[in-house]
Amino acid sequence: MISRIHSTTVIVTDQDRALDFFVNTLGFVKMADVPMSAEMRWVTVRPAGANVELALGTPQWFSGRAYGGPTGISLVTPDIDAEYAALTAKGVRFKGPVEMMPWGSKATWFSDPDGNEFFLVEESTAS
Repeated sequence: MISRIHSTTVIVTDQDRALDFFVNTLGFVKMADVPMSAEMRWVTVRPAGANVELALGTPQWFSGRAYGGPTGISLVTPDIDAEYAALTAKGVRFKGPVEMMPWGSKATWFSDPDGNEFFLVEESTAS
């Protein structure tokens, strides 16, 4: 029986830049940064206290697959307005302001330096 999801991957062009963004801008914790070969590294991050890791993979992992665009990854925060203000002050690019979604959640979307889009939703409404 499958017991949990270990990780999911976003494709990035520069693992060091992505690692800096996720750790120093978003406040994630670096979980792994180990060589896989002379040309490849296994780099993962996750929000403090989370169980699922985000692998920062390069295009060569996926036969040159493009990066950027929707990831399908939702990130949760207890105070989306404060998080939006803090991340905006750090230069994070948002698609628009926080808004109330038709289903009752406060949410918005932002992009990492490679244009990978993430959904940010407030915890109290994220059920």
